[in-house]
Amino acid sequence: MSERELVDYLILREIDPPVTHAERERASERSIAALDTVRDDGDAIEWVQSEIMTNEDDMVTGTLCHFRAETEETLHEHADCAGLPVSQVYRRGEHVAGPDG
Repeated sequence: MSERELVDYLILREIDPPVTHAERERASERSIAALDTVRDDGDAIEWVQSEIMTNEDDMVTGTLCHFRAETEETLHEHADCAGLPVSQVYRRGEHVAGPDG
């Protein structure tokens, strides 16, 4: 991994039509493989965590993914390589804890 400065980003991936959890798992596997490809191209990127959004039928309607990367363009390169949608990209601000911490 590069020693360059990484920025925290949140990526909203809206999935329409919704997919099954098994299909989402296959997409996660593609995402992990794409990380290595993007890094091999010389770009610094780290996956931190993802939250899955579902509908009333428990179908996956999207994800909110936390990544650290050098640039927003690096995130798009990763998504293109993995075949994943990018609906919105945000710089992540500070964490706000709930009443229990």
